[in-house]
Amino acid sequence: MYKTVAEARQLVSELVPGLQGIAGVDKVLCPPFTDLLAVAALLEGTDIGLGAQNMYWETAGAFTGEISPAMVAEICRYVIIGHSERRAYFGETDETVNRKVRAALAHGLIPIVCVGETLEQYEAGQTAEVVSRQVQQGLAALEGMDDPLRAATLVVAYEPVWAIGTGRPSTPEGASKVIGGVIRPALGSLFGSDSAGSIRVLYGGSVNGQNAAEFFNEPEIDGGLVGGASLKVADFTQIVQAAAR
Repeated sequence: MYKTVAEARQLVSELVPGLQGIAGVDKVLCPPFTDLLAVAALLEGTDIGLGAQNMYWETAGAFTGEISPAMVAEICRYVIIGHSERRAYFGETDETVNRKVRAALAHGLIPIVCVGETLEQYEAGQTAEVVSRQVQQGLAALEGMDDPLRAATLVVAYEPVWAIGTGRPSTPEGASKVIGGVIRPALGSLFGSDSAGSIRVLYGGSVNGQNAAEFFNEPEIDGGLVGGASLKVADFTQIVQAAAR
């Protein structure tokens, strides 16, 4: 929940020139709903994608304050679903995540589906159990995902909650171990190993310009879901450069 429309215009105007020169990387900005139209105008003609931070699963109706997938799809190609803050503060569950993912895909959106364990679950050794459940229940009953081309329209982001905004990131090896040892097998059980391999899995949790390269050097990590560092032009540009390398 950062940036008024004027502030978003300023940030994106400063970001675009540096990002435009970095090839071979999918770059997506996901501002608050109120900023989407302004940012869309600034991204027109660039190779930078636009995404929303959330959406509701119904197409229309008496759901005051919510934004439908049809509304998002009119402006965006991507949508973040099930972010840890949505789960922690706004009652999101694996079931509601699943309904949103299915609605997003039905409207041609690419969902970026977030999974991850809390500090208590991490310290209790429940990482594998929690993350596997979130993947299997959040992505249940998705038709056609056994086709690798169809599966490529889905993105998963592993964000250990204890590492988000704390300055205490997971180690690159630790994140890669969860992605390779828990998330990929869970995806494989749902869609088959070929499709599981084509689904991009990002890491999110205190990623910055200084540590991004270490995470991207891990073969299981396909990119980053960047939080606070995305508000800093130099830091975010450095992260994208690290991904390109």
